[in-house]
Amino acid sequence: MLEQYALKMPEILLPDEKYDLGKWAVVACDQYTSQPDYWRRVQETAGGAPSALNLIYPEAWLSQGDGRIEAINRAMRDYEKDVLTRRVEGFVLVERTIAPGPRLGLLAAVDLEQYDFSRGARSLIRPTEGTILERIPPRVRIRQRASLELPHILLLADDPAHTLIEPLYAARDRLEKLYDFDLMLGGGHIRGWRVGKEAGLEAALSALMEKADGLLFAVGDGNHSLATARQCWLNIRDGLTEAQRKTHPARWALAEINNLHDPALVFEPIHRALFGADAGKLKRDFAAWLSDRGMALRGCGAAEAMFTFTAGGVDQPMRIEGLKNPLPLATLQPFLDEWLAGQAGVSIDYIHGEGALRALAGQGAAGILLPAMDKNALFESVRRGGPLPRKTFSMGEANEKRYYLEARRISE
Repeated sequence: MLEQYALKMPEILLPDEKYDLGKWAVVACDQYTSQPDYWRRVQETAGGAPSALNLIYPEAWLSQGDGRIEAINRAMRDYEKDVLTRRVEGFVLVERTIAPGPRLGLLAAVDLEQYDFSRGARSLIRPTEGTILERIPPRVRIRQRASLELPHILLLADDPAHTLIEPLYAARDRLEKLYDFDLMLGGGHIRGWRVGKEAGLEAALSALMEKADGLLFAVGDGNHSLATARQCWLNIRDGLTEAQRKTHPARWALAEINNLHDPALVFEPIHRALFGADAGKLKRDFAAWLSDRGMALRGCGAAEAMFTFTAGGVDQPMRIEGLKNPLPLATLQPFLDEWLAGQAGVSIDYIHGEGALRALAGQGAAGILLPAMDKNALFESVRRGGPLPRKTFSMGEANEKRYYLEARRISE
């Protein structure tokens, strides 16, 4: 039984084959948050055809308020009747061809009883970044009355011997192909195959569990979405009988599992853009903040930089001398949180891609460019120290994030 590994075979809903999946699938809602033009192009690409765009709430559009939530719920009911008519019982083996190469994944239902985002958690599934509690209630409002979920959550397995997903891929010609198409707006190509119970997953999971030291899966992307799913489950769990708790669909959430050691899985940095900030004041205040804590901010060459301030086309590579934490962001982010609390009219956004950050810096934002994290240190860092500072890394560029494609019922 795979439940001991926090997994279950889901029933997947896919659009009828007559619909264009290239218009259906759209990128994760938390991408391009400061680039509403991207989402306008998504809308234009969908062109009125059935699209997952109508079932999600892009964060770039949050100003639309709760009225969009009502429209999403109506669209879910309508699509379940007339669009999402393909029902597939099974895991889904996913091949996503992006710039670094083919990235493999396994879509599964994960047990929210075995995921915990609280600090100090020892659950089988844990976040890799700190959970911002105030970001959960708005997401709960979207999910709590939804009949369907569409996943953009990516979980990581620490599988250097490539035992879990790669053998399935080697045998893909014997599996039922579910889809094969180009994703919109530079998202690459995606193929998916149904994986049944005969796949031999339990043996691979058992071996991984023996080496996991209590941490079987780490959340790579979509931590707040998974936290939202857990909160929605907790909100209804106490009103259920023990038998109902075991079978209620809201106990589970769809997520794609990736191998941390997949060569196409590249850790990209997440940069900071501060809007309405004076770049000079930001740097001076950071230097003073460090000095009060026995550290110093120093200019350096680009090769030695821990991060780079950029504004108005001018880069300033910087290092922290006397750093007390091996991860520079563990020092930078607490400063930014404290500094922003005292800066009226200044806001922050977390930007995927150096080009996007530089474009915003050229339009008046104060930018902070960060280096990529060594992905091989991820699991041990989480085991020893718990979640990393939020937005420490990104699994690929924005257009390489998971696209909403498969759906699953979460209400009875």
